[in-house]
Amino acid sequence: MKGRYLLTDLGIVSALGCGVEETALRLKAGDTSVMKRTDCVLADGESTFFGFAAMEESAFAGAPTRVGALLDAAMSQIAPALARLELAPERIGAVVGSSNSTMEEFTSNPDRIDMSYPAGRLAEKWGVKGPAWVVSTACSSSAKVFASARRLLAEGLCDAVVVGGADAFTRIVVNGFHSLEAMSPRLTRPLAADRDGINLGEGAALFIMRRAGGGEEGIALLGVGETSDAYHLTAPDPEGRGAEASMRAALADAGLAPSDVDYINLHGTGTVYNDSMECAAVRRVFGDGVPASSTKPLTGHTLGAAGAIEAALCWIAMRDGAFAPPHAVLEVDRSLAPFPVPGVGNSTYVRTALSNSFAFGGSNATLVLSSRRD
Repeated sequence: MKGRYLLTDLGIVSALGCGVEETALRLKAGDTSVMKRTDCVLADGESTFFGFAAMEESAFAGAPTRVGALLDAAMSQIAPALARLELAPERIGAVVGSSNSTMEEFTSNPDRIDMSYPAGRLAEKWGVKGPAWVVSTACSSSAKVFASARRLLAEGLCDAVVVGGADAFTRIVVNGFHSLEAMSPRLTRPLAADRDGINLGEGAALFIMRRAGGGEEGIALLGVGETSDAYHLTAPDPEGRGAEASMRAALADAGLAPSDVDYINLHGTGTVYNDSMECAAVRRVFGDGVPASSTKPLTGHTLGAAGAIEAALCWIAMRDGAFAPPHAVLEVDRSLAPFPVPGVGNSTYVRTALSNSFAFGGSNATLVLSSRRD
């Protein structure tokens, strides 16, 4: 789409912290201590790790839903910047990705489940009165929302859009993944030869997105790629053909060559099949020269919020300039991932980042963010 679409402000909460600065400090340090062992969540008594949001429990107690508290924490960080734009509420839209929404409350009250709740929360509490909806496509939910937000701006329906994702801790979902034998009993190990599954997490990331004024600089959404390969209900295509097509579509949308990308944030779940297919797809598109990492050992897999949170970590890296989000697992299988894998303390200069989100049913989305002007 013609024009330049800036992501001007960020509100974020995850296991890494609440707020951009706290998140940046722990991200740079590759702090996996934020992931907490859970011993009373899985129905069969086994344990796993979970990335609980870095918030006081009182914040959750004071909100009507857990996901509402996460949304409020992220929105409160960008609300002052949104107010300074002095826009009519009807000119501000909201597109939020969520997979769980009010699922935790559903366990005690079946009438409470509401997949549209995140958009409604932003409208009711925060006065966002323009077009608003929720996208729910499992783990690609809050990557796909960026395409929707861009269309609202391109068509002149909004002057600013609150765009991102939120998902909260949910016992039903944690046990559902465990029933699929997808959960790791230890800290998840993406790209390792002995990887054995995912850890889940919760959080929210919300950006203010708007069209750039003349000569205005900042971090921009350059491209979005989406595919739907429908290979299997829960398993990825072993060849990664949908993932490859998603990355190629995002690069084409951005008008970039693979060599223009400085860093790739992998979907990187730590399961045998996801990591295998994604690495194969990355190598076909980029060869072995572009640094890539998975940040899920730092946040857990935040499901419907993952696309936005991982885009936010790329945004932080580009804002700060001199590092790429580190891969916290030291034992990388080089036959699987021969490309550079940035660790803690790396000095990779990131101006353009690509972020992958791949979901059940073969719903794939890739984002390209950049601080480049050329």
